[in-house]
Amino acid sequence: MKQYQPVTEEVIQALRRIVGEKYVKTDAAVLDVYKSDESLAPSFWRAPEVVVLPANTQEVAAVMKVANAFAVPVTPRSAGTSVSCGAVPAYGGIVLLMERMNRILEVNEEGMYMVVEAGVRTIDIQNLARSKQLMYAGDPCSSDSCLIGGNLATNAGGNKAVRYGTTRHQVYAIEVVLPNGKIANLGAPLKKCSTGFCLDQLIIGSEGTLGIITKATLKLVPLSPYKLDVLAVFTDLAKATALVPQLVKAGLNPTSVEFMDNNFVRSASDYSELRLPHYEDGFYDIISIETFNETELDEKMEKLAAICEQCGATDIVEADDRVWKVRRNCLESTRVFSKVATSEDLVVPVTKIADCIQHLVEESKNYDFRVFCLAHAGDGNLHFQILQCDLSDDEWKRQVEAFRAVAYPYVYQLGGRLSGEHGIGLKRLEYMERYTDPVELDVMRTIKTALDPQWILNPGKVMGPQ
Repeated sequence: MKQYQPVTEEVIQALRRIVGEKYVKTDAAVLDVYKSDESLAPSFWRAPEVVVLPANTQEVAAVMKVANAFAVPVTPRSAGTSVSCGAVPAYGGIVLLMERMNRILEVNEEGMYMVVEAGVRTIDIQNLARSKQLMYAGDPCSSDSCLIGGNLATNAGGNKAVRYGTTRHQVYAIEVVLPNGKIANLGAPLKKCSTGFCLDQLIIGSEGTLGIITKATLKLVPLSPYKLDVLAVFTDLAKATALVPQLVKAGLNPTSVEFMDNNFVRSASDYSELRLPHYEDGFYDIISIETFNETELDEKMEKLAAICEQCGATDIVEADDRVWKVRRNCLESTRVFSKVATSEDLVVPVTKIADCIQHLVEESKNYDFRVFCLAHAGDGNLHFQILQCDLSDDEWKRQVEAFRAVAYPYVYQLGGRLSGEHGIGLKRLEYMERYTDPVELDVMRTIKTALDPQWILNPGKVMGPQ
């Protein structure tokens, strides 16, 4: 295990000179708040030695220079909505909290972009864009609480990724503080660029290990005037999952295709205090279609209905706000059953999503834990929420490991990977190193070491030093 220096009184005083005494927190009660994220994985939680709240990029850079001088690790943190322990300070040190940097600096309607600081809530970006008849297409399910900096760090996905891509596809440029404290401006508001390395995309999705994103220029797109959401209800898992490849082949170009198994249908409905069709036995596919032409929308909806019927849908109804409320409350609803859980974030080629869900659901029946399955099915990203329930801690760990020993090789056999949108963080570190090509890992470590020789920026995430 790599050794770092502790946060001394000298370090505390240096940090206070940078951000002010008010924004350097050392109280035990405060530090305890920042030991965890939303992962429900207490075995990974670690408390920081100090929490620092910078107000601007220059203060972030100054903090990084202090950290380098004293060999103290730094963990950047947005809203803490990660479920992979990405913002947990694995080695203690400094938690750098970005929430004060919360300004929207510019909305350019003609150029269709927005310039924001890292601490802006994603939903505020979405709402402001919508007020201008534009759309910011990044749409993680935690958009009402997560911050854009965290979205950028993890390359967050979400409900609209099928059509518009993940967070990295919504970005023109970023301002980033490198591990040595230097400030870099990467990218530009251009449709294309072949000028040197694509460094902005290297930083995006690196989970705060290569730099701290402090500002971003986000792409906006025209807001589609015509939209309809459809709920296709199935009473057979195989039929529900087989729908997805058919939608892709049909060329409908849906904005989202979401899948919920019946465990999630019932738990999220109860949590939301709602009753939707086939509560007792239904598997849900939620499909969103957007167009700029009413006739085109009608044509696509007819084709969609026909495909759902051919695949064996029991009911096909409009998905109103109640359906989306149930969908948004899925993960939160499982806490009623267990305070300890782990969320898998597997991703496979879209053509393999049906096989993967069916195979792993069947495999999960060999274990005593409880499994709920959710998927951004249109882009091949599936989530298994595995609940400890009545198992002892030791038996829970043993059975989860046994399931992963079957599930992960199977996913890689299909051409998939460990994470589609949540990132590796601390929680999946050992699996990243076990299942990733050693040559690929070596390239990543070479880049990390070149930018961060002391490995002080978010250490213990994505990969460990050799």
